[in-house]
Amino acid sequence: MPQVTLTVNGQTHTAEVEGRTLLVEMLREKLRMTGTHVGCDTSQCGACVVHVNGESVKSCTTLAVMCNGASVTTIEGLAAADGTLHVMQEAFREYHALQCGFCTPGMVMSAIDLVNKHPNGITEQQIREGLEGNLCRCTGYHNIVKAIAAAAEVMQGKRSEMARAAD
Repeated sequence: MPQVTLTVNGQTHTAEVEGRTLLVEMLREKLRMTGTHVGCDTSQCGACVVHVNGESVKSCTTLAVMCNGASVTTIEGLAAADGTLHVMQEAFREYHALQCGFCTPGMVMSAIDLVNKHPNGITEQQIREGLEGNLCRCTGYHNIVKAIAAAAEVMQGKRSEMARAAD
């Protein structure tokens, strides 16, 4: 079996996997990173989104061997070492952008990449279009869109966290 070495959330991991092992399987079963969810196995729902070398990837349709040597960030790797949430995580909490939470890890990971791809600002329409690959069965997306827009302003330096907290 091939060995795959990944840097996951800043730590290097090596594991033997079958050539057909999906990245989500390696993360969940070999590395015990269970925040990344499996929802559909067909790349439809987005619950499995992680960042590979800074880009959002649906890990349920990505082979682990394709990521050998890559840097992977999962939902577990977003918060600071002291437990301070990432701006996007905090915005999801603050704006009540989740209910059951199943889609939330993938939604947050996709949202961060989406905001990073629009460094000069992002519109509601761009957020809605950018989330087309992420399904949420509990919410109406309205609060998710609001959370992403608020986090985008902070991430892009257009709004301080103190001002956002005062809202």
